[in-house]
Amino acid sequence: MVAKQEPKEQVVAGGPGEAGARRRGRPRSFDRATALEKALLAFWERGYEATSVSDLTRVMGIGAPSLYAAFGDKQALFAEVVREYGERYGAFGDRALAEEPTARAAVQRTLREAAVEYTDPGHPHGCLVIHAATNCTTPEVEELLRERRNANIAAFESRIRADVAAGELPPDIEARALARYVGALIQGMSQQARDGASREELEALAEIAMAIWPRG
Repeated sequence: MVAKQEPKEQVVAGGPGEAGARRRGRPRSFDRATALEKALLAFWERGYEATSVSDLTRVMGIGAPSLYAAFGDKQALFAEVVREYGERYGAFGDRALAEEPTARAAVQRTLREAAVEYTDPGHPHGCLVIHAATNCTTPEVEELLRERRNANIAAFESRIRADVAAGELPPDIEARALARYVGALIQGMSQQARDGASREELEALAEIAMAIWPRG
């Protein structure tokens, strides 16, 4: 069944003072979803702190008044970008945890898919939630990204504890430490992808990591 396509949201951009009455009559409009995607890629490539409002208006193709009217300030735009990234690009870990029968299978799938996603030539390498925090001096943004990263580790810890209870993992396993090990692997893979590591190199790293995964 083909789903009915909803029309893209169009946002009116520009008032009487923008571009001097570039053209009298109906004001120019822009596609909000497209503008958000361009902002996402800019933040992903440069990080939060290094991406200025002028950078954003340039890549989004809108004026500053239109950006503020449609998205709020830079911080509000970034928060929306992080949500969008999590739904579109960063959901592979959540899917693995939801669909795989054990923590081992979920971690193995997550690492393999991270190797693919983090080196995809169609977008900036690595993970936005990890990279955007580099040199960040805005406390609210630091906390937003920290909460995201810690939530991912907590999700793995919960699955590991469930496997210990089910006998899939030894009863003396330190679930929190093992979950942080997974988090360190994912964060390290992101940085190595930024530094030029290939998909094959990251897949090899994932295989080594799983070779030492504890068994019940």
